[in-house]
Amino acid sequence: MNSTPHRATIYLEDARILGHESHPGEQRILKLEAPKCAQAARPGSFAHLQCDPLLPMRRPLSIMRVDPEAGWVEFLYKIIGYGTRLLARRRPGENLSLLGPIGRPFAVHADRPRAVLIGGGVGIPPMIFLANHLRRLPGFKPLAILGSEVPFPFIPRPSRILVPGMPDGIIAAMPLLEDWLIPSRLASLQGFPGCHDGYVTDLVVRWLDTLSPRELAEVELFACGPHPMLEAVARLARKYDLPAQVSLEEFMACGVGGCAGCTVAIETADGQAMKRVCVDGPVFDAATVAAFKPA
Repeated sequence: MNSTPHRATIYLEDARILGHESHPGEQRILKLEAPKCAQAARPGSFAHLQCDPLLPMRRPLSIMRVDPEAGWVEFLYKIIGYGTRLLARRRPGENLSLLGPIGRPFAVHADRPRAVLIGGGVGIPPMIFLANHLRRLPGFKPLAILGSEVPFPFIPRPSRILVPGMPDGIIAAMPLLEDWLIPSRLASLQGFPGCHDGYVTDLVVRWLDTLSPRELAEVELFACGPHPMLEAVARLARKYDLPAQVSLEEFMACGVGGCAGCTVAIETADGQAMKRVCVDGPVFDAATVAAFKPA
């Protein structure tokens, strides 16, 4: 299994369920004891989980948090089909098979310390993982802008962290990020109090427009969420001439690069090539994703 470089840190573990919380909008937070995965996971990694012993096809879930010392990993997912509905029935104390961590993670750059973390729906987890990583690095100034069209899987609270350039009244924040002293702002079209009434990318644009050229030169975008959101991130990256990394979501069968069922067209130095989201990604330079190129 470890003979291929991209599989060198993928582990198969019998993971014990430590917690399985239910949240509005058919969302769940799943906490698993999986020490090998917890040690090797990096922001942007995901795991392939067996939802039920009678369901052979696994489901890929982005990792939201890890504790390498305690040996646990945490996921946020939404019930959207047969597999995740079976997974939602699993209870603390039960075991499930975990394959992970999988995938190419986000890369951070010291010359771009203003990291803007853009998460939409179940694309929020990789941004939380990345935020936790960045807060431990000197010099980085992350800002998380998160959006959801169902109630957030946490109770938003008014931010105590000032974000210069943020529109008045946009004060709803994620408590966990506040506790980490990382500023965050929330967006939704559902009229949630304190949230920006619009898309996450609209709020990013409003904030970027307040930055000086020197400040803009320090910005890098990181995003995970639905395809239209990622396409919008790629457009605004072109508009402001900013680097952007996006974590793509695709249906997967094997999850380790063998079946090539999750391929996407990527622009390379040698021309367009089909890359596997599971192991060549899920993180790609937004400028290279063919589907995000202007028509």
